[in-house]
Amino acid sequence: MSVARNKKISEEIKKIVSHIMMFEIKDPRVSKLASVTHVDVTNDLRFATIYISVFDPKHNMETHIDGLNSAKGFIRKEIGKKLKLHYTPEPIFKQDHSVEHGMHINEILGTLDIKHDEEEIEVDSDDVIDDEIDDTSDDEE
Repeated sequence: MSVARNKKISEEIKKIVSHIMMFEIKDPRVSKLASVTHVDVTNDLRFATIYISVFDPKHNMETHIDGLNSAKGFIRKEIGKKLKLHYTPEPIFKQDHSVEHGMHINEILGTLDIKHDEEEIEVDSDDVIDDEIDDTSDDEE
């Protein structure tokens, strides 16, 4: 299967699952402050690994994943309705650690004491005007 088609299907699954999490799942374990960050679909379209990130600090990620797993049949049926593929991929939900990883890197960078050794170049405003006049006189010749 082509990589481009696989990528399009992944993006469509991402949109569908995001919409389902926001508007269609009524399970209190599934936070409305969650998002689908990435979807990986196998080449044979049998499985779709869906990476989830929850922005609600009060919400437990494992509980969120459990809620999605209990609604897996409904989510798969909705994916099948909207994509109309020969075979609907089985959704596999996993936590996306990239947001936490990025925040950890930012914390590390924030603790570093980096001094900038850039020299400031002072430009006399009269020099800039003289250069502009010289440039225009060259064009006229």
